[in-house]
Amino acid sequence: ENSIATTARSVMALREAAKRGMKACWTSKACETWSSNVLPASTMRTAASTAYTVGDSTNIKWHEGSVSREEREKLLDQRGCVLWFTGLSGSGKSTVAYTLEHALAERGKLAYVLDGDNIRHGLNQNLGFTAADREENIRRIGEVSKLFAESGMITLVSFISPYRADRDRVRQRLAPGDFVEVYMKIPLEVCESRDPKGLYKAARAGKIKGFTGIDDPYEEPLQPELAMEVSKADGVMKAPEKMAGDILAYLENNGYLQRRPSSEAAAV
Repeated sequence: ENSIATTARSVMALREAAKRGMKACWTSKACETWSSNVLPASTMRTAASTAYTVGDSTNIKWHEGSVSREEREKLLDQRGCVLWFTGLSGSGKSTVAYTLEHALAERGKLAYVLDGDNIRHGLNQNLGFTAADREENIRRIGEVSKLFAESGMITLVSFISPYRADRDRVRQRLAPGDFVEVYMKIPLEVCESRDPKGLYKAARAGKIKGFTGIDDPYEEPLQPELAMEVSKADGVMKAPEKMAGDILAYLENNGYLQRRPSSEAAAV
């Protein structure tokens, strides 16, 4: 009876942890680390094999594959990561992301761009631009980019992602060092003057509601890993190739273009 009660309490603890957003990952290392603060070690084996609830999903459990992230990164000779390009519409996020993808491919590195407009053609086509939909938009692409990074992919995410809290939640979901925030810094006036899609003009005319920078806020990153000064008030744009080159140098200098050392991989 004591064993049953203890196991029941363990499962309840797992469910509560899941509600708080804690990762349910049943590698022996993760279980050992997590359970040392939450569950009695003697009951962890039983709890780990028990289905549990995460959010609105019931009777699920984490299934660990037999190919480790270290092995995938070894195959690619690179470190998986997420470069999160954020900035106003018209700031050049996608242009620089695709330029960087091409530069990485030329160096034999596997990268992929997840573009905000492209994702709304499929995965997020049922979302609009309300605050709640914007939050869900970023949550979904954050989870997708996390999977890409864990596969060893250098993942280039190009989303306006106007709310700081949404971006921070994505960062918290990824392993330390996996999230590289790239702030495309540019004055609003320059974006309006460029207006490649005519969206600013439409927003000023009241034809588009909730447009970032006009009647919906853009919250600048406080401490981005990279801040690219796309343009100053004079409207002179920095060349995409130059910005992509600067980001490429960052990846090189921080070890993303080769697989991580064995000692570091063991901690992932």
